[in-house]
Amino acid sequence: MDATELASDPDLQARFAESAHQILADLVRRGAALGWVAPPSRLDVTELLGHVLRAVQAGDGSLRAAYLDRRLVGLGYWLRYARPTHRPHADLEKIAVAAAAQGSGVGRALTAALIADARRAGIEILTLDARGDNSAALGLYRSLGFTEYGRLPDFVAVGERRHDKVFYMLDLRRRV
Repeated sequence: MDATELASDPDLQARFAESAHQILADLVRRGAALGWVAPPSRLDVTELLGHVLRAVQAGDGSLRAAYLDRRLVGLGYWLRYARPTHRPHADLEKIAVAAAAQGSGVGRALTAALIADARRAGIEILTLDARGDNSAALGLYRSLGFTEYGRLPDFVAVGERRHDKVFYMLDLRRRV
């Protein structure tokens, strides 16, 4: 689905937001490292998606969705950095795949599509950060060419547990 189509249809946008909320809330309940300690509210997800869609419409982001049998099973997006000196760069903000679709290649397909979108948008460096215990995601990012450029030990607090925050980058100037 094209983000422009999504932004132009309020009913479609509402259905998408509801499905995205279900995926994100379920993943966070299961302990996924998506930036929330507690499951996000519907309003949180709706506001987040509105922000992402506005960025996409301005040429400052990309949103990708994966469907299986007309049901949303994954989503991801990147946003361009806002500072003028960082405009050629973007951050891969979120990749989320429904629990039932994990391991099926959806995350790889979403990430690869977002990388391709970043190249087309003239992004030079695509960055991301992930929780250090998310070995499946870190392995996926490495397999797609991302390299680690930093780590904050025990930075992420989830209750009493602490996890590293790991920073990855993909230099799109070197790849064709």
